[in-house]
Amino acid sequence: MRIVLFLSVMLFTLWAPQALAHNPVTSDGQERIASGLTALLVLVFWLLYVVGTRRSPTRVWRRWLFHSTAVITIITILGPLDEWAETSAAAHMTQHMFMMVVIAPLFALTKPLPQLYVASGRYGRKFWNFAFKITRYPMFCAYLHGFMIWFWHIPVFYMLAVEDPWIHAFEHACFLITAVWFWWSVLYANTRKAPFALLALLFTLMHTGFLGALLTFASEPLYGEARHLQDQQLAGLIMWVLGGIPYIAASIWAGNRWYRQLRRRMLES
Repeated sequence: MRIVLFLSVMLFTLWAPQALAHNPVTSDGQERIASGLTALLVLVFWLLYVVGTRRSPTRVWRRWLFHSTAVITIITILGPLDEWAETSAAAHMTQHMFMMVVIAPLFALTKPLPQLYVASGRYGRKFWNFAFKITRYPMFCAYLHGFMIWFWHIPVFYMLAVEDPWIHAFEHACFLITAVWFWWSVLYANTRKAPFALLALLFTLMHTGFLGALLTFASEPLYGEARHLQDQQLAGLIMWVLGGIPYIAASIWAGNRWYRQLRRRMLES
């Protein structure tokens, strides 16, 4: 059943030009190659998980959450939103926020490492262990993720990503990978790292809100494709207001977790 589901979505990805604007089949030139490679990487990653669940079962809700997140990822990266992002700062920001505050935390919640371990073999297991060592340090993950956010919103690099499909794909990888590390580090921080997880969330909430405010209150468009100042202002509000909600919710959770730990220590002493 899971293999059938995977194959069905793979065929949908490759042969549904109306649903996926930057389809590897309907695109041409470098865009076709870049979108094809992106789709292939996502689908290989998904297939590894599907194979892994056959040898390392997980809870049903985690399994279906992973499948749903994979579908959202494909639609976000290759769907109409990606095409609209070429001419609209608001659409571009929506795409970015989907990666950073929807896809990344949902992926972290699925906890797919056991499945990836068994599907990747011994060397694959070493790779995943090495790749996720960074998540032991919530503040470092927050700094790295914050750097990527600000770097790719500098006008010159922002426009490079809009104009070049390979740089665009690399930008998406920077957002997704560092966002997964960030959310993994704060959601699964051990008892000793609980205050750092809360600090990482508050730090990210503040600097993304500040960037959103800069875009909202700028007196002129900062990006060439933002033909109207109102479009850029909407992009800023999306980051500032809507994008801040997941960080606020996670901060409340992390703060409550830390409070319960402190209270338990006080009762034990």
